[in-house]
Amino acid sequence: MRFLPVNTDALLVELDDLEQTLALFDALQARPIDGVTELVPAARTVLVVFRPDRVTREALIADIGGRDTSGRVARDGTLIEIPVHYNGEDLGEVATLLGIPPDEVVRRHTASTYSVAFTGFAPGFAYLSGGDPSLDVPRRKTPRTRIPAGAVALAGTFSGVYPQASPGGWQILGVTTTPMWDLSRDTPALLQPGYRVRFIDAGPAPAAKAPTPAAGVDPAASRRASTATPSLEVVAPGLQALFQDLGRPGQARQGVAASGAMDRGALRAANRLVGNQPGQACFEIVYGGFQVRAHGACVVAVTGARGELTLRDAKGASWTVPGHEALALNDGDTLTLGQPAAGIRYYLAARGGFAVEPVLGSRSTDTLARVGPDALAAGDHIGILPAGQGAIVGPPELPAADLPVQDVEVVLDVVLGPRTDWCDADAVALLASQSWTVTPQSNRVGIRLNGDRPLQRANHAELPSEGTRKGSIQVPASGQPVLFLADHPLTGGYPVIGSVAPWHLDRAAQIPIGARVRFNPVSDFVPVDVPAAQVTTQ
Repeated sequence: MRFLPVNTDALLVELDDLEQTLALFDALQARPIDGVTELVPAARTVLVVFRPDRVTREALIADIGGRDTSGRVARDGTLIEIPVHYNGEDLGEVATLLGIPPDEVVRRHTASTYSVAFTGFAPGFAYLSGGDPSLDVPRRKTPRTRIPAGAVALAGTFSGVYPQASPGGWQILGVTTTPMWDLSRDTPALLQPGYRVRFIDAGPAPAAKAPTPAAGVDPAASRRASTATPSLEVVAPGLQALFQDLGRPGQARQGVAASGAMDRGALRAANRLVGNQPGQACFEIVYGGFQVRAHGACVVAVTGARGELTLRDAKGASWTVPGHEALALNDGDTLTLGQPAAGIRYYLAARGGFAVEPVLGSRSTDTLARVGPDALAAGDHIGILPAGQGAIVGPPELPAADLPVQDVEVVLDVVLGPRTDWCDADAVALLASQSWTVTPQSNRVGIRLNGDRPLQRANHAELPSEGTRKGSIQVPASGQPVLFLADHPLTGGYPVIGSVAPWHLDRAAQIPIGARVRFNPVSDFVPVDVPAAQVTTQ
């Protein structure tokens, strides 16, 4: 085994092959380690997320290094058959790469029984192993910006089905109408680790039919309808306003990342000010321009970004009000959040919390996975729940002292690993010495950065998909890094040179477009190898 640093609260265990990876994952599930909070298996790695206050990195390495990885894992007996229309746009190219006719590609693809090795990338996306070993093709050199939902595709020796339309670099063989992800099911993901899968040739695709909308059904109607007071009416949603709480950890089995508030400290502060539990759902508002009107009396607080807050009463009088303290709103009062002067994300909490239904145990909206409540829209009425017994409104607080601003370089501490050695010898020095500009393509998934000199890779091999974390700094083929944020994919196939340290993740969430970022490595890249002789059978 090889242990690679990921962050102060995570490490990556690298093994020789998929069978060893599944054996280790099974062993860690059968006998869990106290303090380990999440395991994300992949092709040849297991990402281990842990609480440093409960278990040390050294203790983890000692325990995991002694686990048996020699056995084969018993697979679940569940068999899922998936009909496929083999008309994919890459079918001919795959046939050419393999030197066989397209119909032989189809024959080989349907002749095997696959196993769900692990999940990741997107909710319901399963990496299927055990196919014909000759079906080994690389990802596309240039990923497509959009692959349709239901696309059945190959990458390396894995097969997979895209649960929803998304960018991707796999080679498309065909398409299925069988839904991989459906929140109306008790278990939304159709394919679970250990399931067996067979693909069935369903012949030519039928002619597309226009969808028939359900008569009288309006999914947003419940928000526009009047609710029992008190409530907040969204007058203007601004650029983007979402429900966010502390996320949905523990859903890796279904390919779902934790998501949650980008600036977790600001969310906790907003709830603290109005007397809520720390993880209660808030509105997360980016770049201001947001306006709500109170229906009934309520208490709110706005934290996070620093900008002008304006309150206008029902008679039309208006005045500025402070952030980072509780505000009493009367019936008809309208609160407006202006363009931030520092930071970019506000958090608005209401005493008692908002009446919104959780999805998979959380009220967070994951914009990449498309899981969680819809974004707030003009005309929405959001009910406010009664405050719990003993809830105490907190005293005013100071905003974060280091909120990023447009014209001041933002410094982020970085823990090197797990794939620092995939970049050339000068990459770490360049990462730290060069100023990187935040591009307009940045969002909750990640910050896309641009530097005068791209990072160069020393290893140009295709990296098998492996678990990623919030804060991971990926190095794609362009050499212009991407800093993953709350809605990042659960797994990724580009090397991660380092990760933003946990104490600077909230700062990263507040960096405006156009700002300059500099990275400050706070650790050396030190992998730990456990010789095979030390691996014991238990």
